[in-house]
Formats: sequence, structure tokens, C-alpha cells
Amino acid sequence: MANTLLMPKATAVWLVDNTALSFDQIAQFCTLHPLEVKAIADGEAAQGIKGLDPVITGQLSRDEISKGEADSNYRLKLAEPKVRVPESKRRTPRYTPVSKRQDRPNAILWLVRNHPELKDAQISRLVGTTKSTIEQIRERKHWNAANLVPMDPVTLGLCSQIDLDLEVQKASRGMPAPEPVGGTLLPARDTESLEVGEDRDDQELDADAVFAKLSSLKSTQPDEDEDDNRY
Repeated sequence: MANTLLMPKATAVWLVDNTALSFDQIAQFCTLHPLEVKAIADGEAAQGIKGLDPVITGQLSRDEISKGEADSNYRLKLAEPKVRVPESKRRTPRYTPVSKRQDRPNAILWLVRNHPELKDAQISRLVGTTKSTIEQIRERKHWNAANLVPMDPVTLGLCSQIDLDLEVQKASRGMPAPEPVGGTLLPARDTESLEVGEDRDDQELDADAVFAKLSSLKSTQPDEDEDDNRY
């Protein structure tokens, strides 16, 4: 069970405003950086956060505060809590049901092809596989590589769309933006010297030439009445 301080920033705000403790003492007790505590004192950080009295919450005693104010080298000790917070467990690989494990290679192949920016550890978290399996599928050395078909892991139910989007977003950080499709506009100095073609709308149409062309097209078409009389 872990003995941790609740709401460390709010506690730091209260200690800065109501005690004579040094920045280092507050930073050590609240697990913050001394510069962050200084920024709180200067009003540059934690604006809008209401201070939390650690004495009322039972996290710190008045005697501890008095000892700290009397000796700047004294390190404040967290009071024994009445309710213990359980330690956060280390995140384990995602469990995949037995009925869906046969679909994992297809999902891995889909991720490798559609999201090459994903790292092996991220793919492993999404579908619950091992790095060796990912390498075999990526290098086409898997025992069933010839029969694998890329399939969306979200559709297969191996992971959620939110988890996939989060992993893709993490992997895309720091990557260069894609080049715009179709190129970019030319600068003004390059377009000023271009010759403008003749505007077709300003050209006058020759009416006689148009009617002559229509008459010639009509004369080449067979007469429907004549075709009917043949039979």
C-alpha cells in the first residue's frame, strides 16, 4: 500500500500562503520542483487552484510545520493516513481471448502496413502480442505469412478505436508534416512575366459557319421515314 500525498499542487498553494516553509521544503513534501513552488509563490503557476489545508485532511500535523519553520533543513514527514491508497499496478500486455488469438497476425499485418510509424511496443500493447511475432510478420518470415490478410484490429475487436488513435498520435509526434498534394502556388514575381493567352469569350463566333456545319451533319443522317417505307 502506498502512502501518497493527495492534491499536491493545492497543498503547495496552501503551504506557500500560510506557512514560512522554504521552497525546497514545500517542493520535497509535495513532490514538486522548487522552481514550480517559486512560480506558485510569484503567482505565475497554479492560478485558480484553491489551497488545500493538509492539517484538516490529516496529511500533515501542526508540529511538523513548526519543526520545518524552525529548521530550513528539516524534511516534512507525511502523517500516517487513515485510508491507504493502493499502489498502481504495472500495466501488463493486453489480454486477448483465445477465440480471437488467431486473428492477431492479420491485425499486426494491418497495423504494419497502414501505420508504419507505430513502434513494436505500441503494436504489442494494442493487440497483445510479442515483438518477435511482429518482426516475423514485418519481414514476411511468419510461418503463415502466405495466408495472412490485413484486417483492422478495431473491427476484429482486439482494441478500441480510441486506443488506436492515441497510439498513432503518440507515434506521430515530432514527425515532419506531409508534403501538400499538387504542389504549391508560384510566387508573384514568377507569374508576372507569364503571357496571358487570348480570351476565348472575346472571340466572335461565325454564325454562317455554325449553321453550315449543322446542315452537313443533318444531311449525313439517314431519313427515318425512308427507312420505314422500305419495309
